[in-house]
Amino acid sequence: MMLSPDQAEADLSWTQSDPETMLNGLKSTGCTSDEQAEGEDRSKCKADPPLSREEKRRRRRATAKYRSAHATRERIRVEAFNVAFAELRKLLPTLPPDKKLSKIEILRLAICYISYLNHVLDV
Repeated sequence: MMLSPDQAEADLSWTQSDPETMLNGLKSTGCTSDEQAEGEDRSKCKADPPLSREEKRRRRRATAKYRSAHATRERIRVEAFNVAFAELRKLLPTLPPDKKLSKIEILRLAICYISYLNHVLDV
């Protein structure tokens, strides 16, 4: 884009790539998307550009309610995962029977046990 020599730098504020500089510029005019502008203050602010889908998703995920719900879902998921490993562990023969196994050991032992059972069925 060619610029004429008489064009001021202030006219090019939208070309700044530094988000902090852009945010400071918005705050200095009193226009930020976080503030609720009313009445005359609203007329000073230009309309905020529509948010992209990704930006909407980021803002939604930044809320305390969303984080709390996500943490709850994650706890439930991990608990279900651990219950499944415990059930699989009960089905595997080990000596001693109450030996504590890691998740990777449970998976490896299950693979070996399934292979052994396949071999027994083939013979």
